[in-house]
Amino acid sequence: MIVTRTILHLLALGVFGLAVPLQAAEPLKVAYSDWPGWVAWEVAIQKGWFKDAGVAVDFVWFEYGPSMDAFTAGKVDAVCVTNGDALVTGSAGKASTCIVLNDYSNGNDMIIAAPGTADIKALKGKKIGVELNLVDHLLLLKALEANGLAEGDVTLVNMPTNETPQGLASGGVAAIAAWQPNAGQALRQVAGSKVLFSSKNAPGLIYDGLYVSRESLATSKAEWAKVVAVWPKVVAFIADPKTQPEALKLMSARVMLTAEQYKPLLDGTHLLDLAANHTAYTVGAGLDSVYGSSTIVNAFNVAHGVYKEAQDVKAYLDPSFTAAMK
Repeated sequence: MIVTRTILHLLALGVFGLAVPLQAAEPLKVAYSDWPGWVAWEVAIQKGWFKDAGVAVDFVWFEYGPSMDAFTAGKVDAVCVTNGDALVTGSAGKASTCIVLNDYSNGNDMIIAAPGTADIKALKGKKIGVELNLVDHLLLLKALEANGLAEGDVTLVNMPTNETPQGLASGGVAAIAAWQPNAGQALRQVAGSKVLFSSKNAPGLIYDGLYVSRESLATSKAEWAKVVAVWPKVVAFIADPKTQPEALKLMSARVMLTAEQYKPLLDGTHLLDLAANHTAYTVGAGLDSVYGSSTIVNAFNVAHGVYKEAQDVKAYLDPSFTAAMK
C-alpha cells in the first residue's frame, strides 16, 4: 500500500477519524525580574489564570540585566523592562513593542544621602553613586534640575545598582541613586541616611511594561492578547483589601520576603489598571503619557551616548491590546 503525503495530511487532520496528535505549540516565554510591577504577574502564575485564559506562557525569572540579555539573545519572546531600557535594547538591534503597561514608579526609585546631608543642593561638589545611563541616572538629573543644579555640579561614580548600598555605607560617595529593594537596603544599612528625592516627585518618569519581540508579536498576536487580558484581573486582586493579603503572600514568596516586608515596596509602585493604561497610552508630551515619558528618556539616551540615533518612540508602543478591552 502506498501512503501518500496527502493521505498522511488528511490523517493528521482527522478526516478519517484517526487523528494523529500534532505537536503542541511552544509556550510564550517572558523574562521577568525583581520589581513589584513585574512580580505582580506571580499572582496570575500561581492562581492559574493564564491556563484559564487559554494561553500557554512560561515566566522565566532573571536578575534585571540578564533578563534584557536573554531577550536580546532570543532566549525569550518578551521581557519586562522600563520604557527607557526598551529603547536601549532596540537600538542594539532587538526591537520590541509594549503591549501592556504594568506601572510607573511612585517612590521606589530614590536619591539617598549619607547622614547629615540636608537636601539635594548640599550635594554640590560631592560624589554620587549611580549606575550610569539607566533609569535612576535620569531620575538623578531630574532631582538636580529641580534644585537648580546641573550634572556638572556633582561627580558621578558609576556602580551597579545592587552595589550602591555598600557604596554609601563605605563613605565613598555622599549619595546614591537606586531602586528597591537596593534603596531599602541602603536605608537600613546606613543609620541616619535619608531620601532626598524619589520617583514620587516625578510620577511617570519611569514606566514599566511588558515588551514583546516584533517576531513573536507577528506570529502570536492572539495569544499575547490573552496574556494582556489577565493583567487587569491581577491589578484588581492586588488592590482589593479582601484579596491583597493573599497577593502579598504570593508576591513576597517570589523574592523570599515576608508579606509585611513586601508591602512598602508595593506602596512605592503605582500599578496601572485598564483605565490607567488607556490614559497613559494617550499621546502627549507630559509624564502622564508613556509617549511623553519615552520621548524624554530617548533624548537622555542620545545626549549621554547610550545610542547615537534617536529611536522612533511610537514604534515601541502598541495601545491596541488594551484599547480592545474597553
